[in-house]
Amino acid sequence: MGIALWFYNYSTFVGRHGIYLEDLFVRPAARGAGAGKALLAGLARRCIAENLGRLEWAVLDWNAPSIAFYDSLGAAAMDEWTVRRMTGDALERLAAG
Repeated sequence: MGIALWFYNYSTFVGRHGIYLEDLFVRPAARGAGAGKALLAGLARRCIAENLGRLEWAVLDWNAPSIAFYDSLGAAAMDEWTVRRMTGDALERLAAG
């Protein structure tokens, strides 16, 4: 049906560990049947059971169906944050000092 790939992270703002959802994938045939919600609910239960500070993930700004789904669950957009990424030549230059 689907998979949630996640790991523990740590928030200095909250002062506790949390869960970062790296990827949520539901097979197309299973979409709309509650599989994604079940996977997220399982992670939410883990957060509550382990007293974790938050469940967090990223979504591409053009992915309107996913954004609408996450909004329907009560997930808040973190509009004030900008993701930064370093790869390739920039990463090599920084590593070289």
